[in-house]
Amino acid sequence: MALAIAFLILLVAVPAAVFGADHIVGDDQGWNSGVDYGTWASGKTFTVGDTLVFNFLSNHEVDEVSLADYNGCSSSNTIKNYDSSPAKITLSKAGPSYYICPTPGHCASGMKLLVNAVAAGTPSATPPTTPTTPAPPTTTTPASNDSPPPPPPPPKISPASSLHMSLVGVPLVLGTLIAFMG
Repeated sequence: MALAIAFLILLVAVPAAVFGADHIVGDDQGWNSGVDYGTWASGKTFTVGDTLVFNFLSNHEVDEVSLADYNGCSSSNTIKNYDSSPAKITLSKAGPSYYICPTPGHCASGMKLLVNAVAAGTPSATPPTTPTTPAPPTTTTPASNDSPPPPPPPPKISPASSLHMSLVGVPLVLGTLIAFMG
């Protein structure tokens, strides 16, 4: 019985440890004046479930803000304020998130970060560099309504998704077997 409980605890802990990556904002320089956060973020892929870790001194904070407040360096409508370091922010939804330092003058000096998170299992895609021209419309003869439409193709499973399923599925099966045997 104790072994079954241990496996159950492991089963709950494994997905949390495997799911998201930690991104130390600014790497060794942290959340500080004089760091180009646009360049820092440009080479990274952020995924829902990842955590941003802001390390900063007492003269800085982190405000999550809207696009308008990000562009205007305004913290008057802050979504959430983080005033103690390290501030750990888990990306909970796909799409852009905006962060600024609310200390006067810091955001205008470049202490602002835009992160665009992709859904878990979604490969990052770069937009095409040349515009695409749509194909001309084609005419087709309607088919007979006697046959049902073909089924949709199966979803593509990314390697990360397969790895996650293996890491979760194997302990689940083993835990179930041990629970029934013990």
